[in-house]
Amino acid sequence: MARRVGILTAGGDCPGLNATIRGVAKALYQKMDNVEIVGIVDGYKGLIEGEAHEMKQSDFSGILTQGGTILGTARTPYKSMRLKENDVDKVAAMKANYKKLKLDCVLTLGGNGTHKTANLLSEEGLNVIGLPKTIDNDIWGTDVTFGFHTAVDIGTEVVDRIHTTASSHKRVMVIEIMGNKVGWLTLYTGIAGGADIILIPEIPYDIKKVVKAVERRADRGRGFSVITVAEGVFDTEEAKMKKKERAEKRAQEGEVTATNRIARQINQLTGFDTRVVVPGHFLRGGTPSSYDRVLASQFGVYAAELVSRGVFGVAVAERHNMVTHNLLADVAGKTKFVPQDDQMVATARSLGIAFGD
Repeated sequence: MARRVGILTAGGDCPGLNATIRGVAKALYQKMDNVEIVGIVDGYKGLIEGEAHEMKQSDFSGILTQGGTILGTARTPYKSMRLKENDVDKVAAMKANYKKLKLDCVLTLGGNGTHKTANLLSEEGLNVIGLPKTIDNDIWGTDVTFGFHTAVDIGTEVVDRIHTTASSHKRVMVIEIMGNKVGWLTLYTGIAGGADIILIPEIPYDIKKVVKAVERRADRGRGFSVITVAEGVFDTEEAKMKKKERAEKRAQEGEVTATNRIARQINQLTGFDTRVVVPGHFLRGGTPSSYDRVLASQFGVYAAELVSRGVFGVAVAERHNMVTHNLLADVAGKTKFVPQDDQMVATARSLGIAFGD
């Protein structure tokens, strides 16, 4: 049976997107005699505007190790999908272009927002399969997302290098790790890099307890500390506030980020030389790790199997070391937070790592 398969990558880029695209394509060519693959440019923006092109088998060669995405990506927020822009009904446009491109299905590689839009399209009658991509590892229903382990590797190298300069200068180094809502990346990076303190959104911190942990190290002759901080952290006072109230409070205080505030407070309360390090987009750039290349290949092959079986309205996942799938309706709109009693949190605490709580 012939299949005409659309593929798009949406949201932020991360290592493993091209490896997943390659896995899908190679498996489809292996499984089916008559398959056509259509690359949709710049995520949902391309589907809205009808920007797409047919791809050849040679397009998928040499991209296993390539970072970014050969299809390009863009952020098209889910909350604006039902809103007209320049008199364009985005949902209607995507449905029309799906038909115009004569697609039998579309594969969407992305994070939480991408999966919500994928579910919306599925509810509108399109054949959709989602694949879980994000360095945040926060997609519900899957133990891991591709891109996460590469980001952990990069973050760990940052912490390793900061350790030597922190030790040499006897400084407190506060490293901001991407993670606006969840702390998986900061947690794993902190443990792998041997951080002394880990601060994540799921565990609001008390700055006095953070300072106490720093001073306790100094009292033991350890004149430096390394702190990994998820960018979306907030303290125990802010935890009682709504998001808008927190933003107003920080604006009044003149703080650009929570990380800068933490560093300033530590310096003011202890007198220790304190610096901020922001690796930023380094964490999601470059070639994927061997782990993510394998995972991306597995996810791509499984998605191709779903296409060949005609199983749609689902999202690929890994649970208990087995690749499987969930209903898009079950995944959309849910976030996988770090439970405060998670085994990794317990592991960190047993290693003497403080969470400021």
